Amino acid sequence: MLRYHTIPVTAFQQNCSLVWDDASLQAAVIDPGGDLDRILAAVAERGLQLQQIWLTHAHIDHAGGTGELAERLGLPIVGPHQGDQFWIDGLPEQSRMFGFPPARAFTPTRWLADGDTVTLGAHTLQVRHCPGHTPGHVVFHAPDIQRAFVGDVLFAGSIGRTDFPQGNRQQLLDSIVQRLWPMGDETVFIPGHGPESSFGRERRSNPYVGGT
Repeated sequence: MLRYHTIPVTAFQQNCSLVWDDASLQAAVIDPGGDLDRILAAVAERGLQLQQIWLTHAHIDHAGGTGELAERLGLPIVGPHQGDQFWIDGLPEQSRMFGFPPARAFTPTRWLADGDTVTLGAHTLQVRHCPGHTPGHVVFHAPDIQRAFVGDVLFAGSIGRTDFPQGNRQQLLDSIVQRLWPMGDETVFIPGHGPESSFGRERRSNPYVGGT
């Protein structure tokens, strides 16, 4: 079975997630924005074999620890979509602007595109390109456990900001309606910040996209 554990990291309380195959204990970390010692302690506590870094997008609170973690453990960086290259290049400046520890730019081992897949042990997750919050934002969907790791596209009761460079509100709304809703009302999503919710609940009650 595919399992996950979410660890809020950085001053922005970003939801970094460990995802693993419970048969092989092969694991990936989604959005290691910082607090690497806390993340690695959670890996060790569960006896996991951390093998990959997956990124939804390249804002500092999601990607700030990526370069250091990849170098420290020799891990491949998977994602996001190439549209976020300029955000990756700007990580050192982002860290200065927001008072984060120094962050390094990096080159992903593999860029992701809509319709791609990522694999962990016996499990395959679907990749959807969901621009709007950033141009290269992707989402990881695990249909076998009805979970989706959506970064900053959608939140419980809210949606991602679109006032950053190359953000686009209509693109974000289209991403939610065209890419997320078809995953099914019963799918529970893990957002980049705050509590989990389900797509069905947000379709009914979210003031930004309810009724779509």
